[in-house]
Amino acid sequence: MTDDAAALYLGLISGTSADSIDAVLVRFGAAAPQTLAHLAHPWPEPLRRRLLALAQGEATPDLDQLGQLDVELGDHFAEAALHLLAHSNIPASAVRAIGSHGQTVCHRPGGAHPFSLQIGNPAVIAERCRIDVVADFRRADVAAGGQGAPLLPALHAKLLVRPGHARVILNLGGIANITVLRADGGVLGFDTGPANGLLDAWCQHHRGEAFDRDGAFAARGQVAPALLAPLLDDPYFALAPPKSTGREYFHLAWLARRAPLAGLEPADVQATLLELTARSVAAAVLQHAPEAEDVLACGGGVHNPLLMRRLTELLAPRRVESTATCGVDPDFLEATAFAWLARQRLLNLPGNLPAVTGARGPRVLGALYSAPAAGSS
Repeated sequence: MTDDAAALYLGLISGTSADSIDAVLVRFGAAAPQTLAHLAHPWPEPLRRRLLALAQGEATPDLDQLGQLDVELGDHFAEAALHLLAHSNIPASAVRAIGSHGQTVCHRPGGAHPFSLQIGNPAVIAERCRIDVVADFRRADVAAGGQGAPLLPALHAKLLVRPGHARVILNLGGIANITVLRADGGVLGFDTGPANGLLDAWCQHHRGEAFDRDGAFAARGQVAPALLAPLLDDPYFALAPPKSTGREYFHLAWLARRAPLAGLEPADVQATLLELTARSVAAAVLQHAPEAEDVLACGGGVHNPLLMRRLTELLAPRRVESTATCGVDPDFLEATAFAWLARQRLLNLPGNLPAVTGARGPRVLGALYSAPAAGSS
């Protein structure tokens, strides 16, 4: 297939926080991607709770339940895509393909039989939207000995590189990950640990709110050193990259196992979890990118001013700012990445960076689910 610079691609992702399905419609040309439309499609709250319980190991559905949930999520991903098309007044026939990450329910890249499992049936999306769908992006990298994550660094290296200068791209989703763009062109990337996932879970548990708006809950508390120390002592933080993790590791049960919470005010725990995110991110940047001049942040954590201020303090004199300063929307960069990965698949081009994931070599990522033929019922 030849380069298709004029084609439109649609990206879909529900991240570790499972707060919404992010959808973006984008055109990739020689310069920066052109975003035509985007939206955040909310999950129904009962379904979101089921997803979080599954990802955190709190629920183990039988095969019937898992199969039905896979189809149910596929319907919601399709709805997000259809709403985006209606919102932008663009027909499905104008879209070359949808890149759908799906919803990760278990990420186990280690052990004798490593795997990463995402659900959200792509065949359902292709059937309902009448658009080809590329999905299952992580499997090929894991099969090649890689972590299957993070996958965003390949696009970061194209969009946000500053030739001759070192910088870090920080994604503050449910899990935090960094991409190190070295001055010599080299790229490194890995998951640093928790970001919004633990903060959201603690806020939901104690305040009944899905997230800590503006960090207000954490701002009411004080960091508890006796809690922070054993959290930072978790072996994951000392692992050398390549490494990746998820909500199945960093969740409230992990928090309770690492240190006693009795006697602590809920706001103090929230403040400590925010400090955990900031400290673990800063430690990763200082160890693996000490020469970086700036840190560009994306993901939901960008909207937490308390977290951004703490990162700025810990990483001084480096600049810490949103990717928006470079013209890249921090809320839809991940969805754009999966639109781009769909394009890479159709062009038969690699989507992974072996230096990031640890795979044995470059791999074309994703499986193609074809739309119904034109005129079929």
